[in-house]
Amino acid sequence: MSDFLKEFQVKVENVVAFTSLGKKIPLIKIANKLTDAEYAPESFPGVVYRINDPRAATLIFSSGKIVCTGAKSIDKAKIAMRKVVDDIRKVGVPLPKKFHIRVENIVASTSIETKPKLNLEEISFSLENVEYEPEQFPGLVCRIPEPRVAFLVFGSGKIICTGARTIDDIHTALGHLRKKLEGLGIKVRLPK
Repeated sequence: MSDFLKEFQVKVENVVAFTSLGKKIPLIKIANKLTDAEYAPESFPGVVYRINDPRAATLIFSSGKIVCTGAKSIDKAKIAMRKVVDDIRKVGVPLPKKFHIRVENIVASTSIETKPKLNLEEISFSLENVEYEPEQFPGLVCRIPEPRVAFLVFGSGKIICTGARTIDDIHTALGHLRKKLEGLGIKVRLPK
């Protein structure tokens, strides 16, 4: 990846990851034995289990699927997932030693300096794969097909990226967005 694409200062806000252990998990048992576990089957079919280090929330399903959300990096999501599986093992549920953790979504933020503010309405008329409905939401939604991500772009220059599965995908997509904006004559300056 070129340095040009890594010029954006990206802050990871949330990582969603999942694993499927291929073993049934007795939800009532783990809900009763794990502190910070909540189970209300009448309103949600899984156990919500929060951990503090790293800070994350997991959804544990009887099928053996576990979803982790709220981690601030891919590494922290993986650490949280391993910790949750270890905690389930400690209450007497046999689970496989090896399992694959897959990142499903990274939400990240960045910004560009703009003077004057970005004219989102003008941008929405000039670009493809863009939605802008200011009565419903103050940001412009811009979809990039490859890598498949969506950006929320605000007049202030704040940009939220969602849908990426790797940090490199975020930088690549930001490079595409930058080229699109510069193609409209918008000078994209990055904060120092």
